Amino acid sequence: MISEFEPVVNGIKALLEKWETRLLSLQDDVIYNRRNGQNRNIKQILGHMVDSASNNTHRIIHLQYRENPLEFPNYATHGNNDRWIAIQNYEEEDWFDLVQLWKYTHLHLAHIIESVNPEKLENVWIAGKADEMVSLKEMITDFLRHMHLHMDEITELLEKKQTTNL
Repeated sequence: MISEFEPVVNGIKALLEKWETRLLSLQDDVIYNRRNGQNRNIKQILGHMVDSASNNTHRIIHLQYRENPLEFPNYATHGNNDRWIAIQNYEEEDWFDLVQLWKYTHLHLAHIIESVNPEKLENVWIAGKADEMVSLKEMITDFLRHMHLHMDEITELLEKKQTTNL
């Protein structure tokens, strides 16, 4: 594994370990009723994280064998990530299954990151915002920040729930 990616892989695994049991212990009213600034509940946030891990898995793979720069759809632009959440109907997904999907999708992503070809790190994909170019290396090193962002959103929703019960 590329040593620079060790903190990313270890960070992903640590978050999964920290959160799996906590997520599974949440009551239905908490996972359905608390909403963030994007009007997403905890199930939808977790579903978005599955989509993010899945899309990043595909980008990492494509960036290692396709023509550079890579033209690959950015599912997150123009509100498309909310379309993905709605079309997949995460709201109705079995909670246990969704938590396991979240966990194993991220474990697989960590595995893929461990196997990245160092010769391909400067390959780029066109991210969609004014032809912004993002390298494979940048995408991988930024993933943990993105994961923390959404886990922090869930933390805020859990704290909001506790505050309203006082």
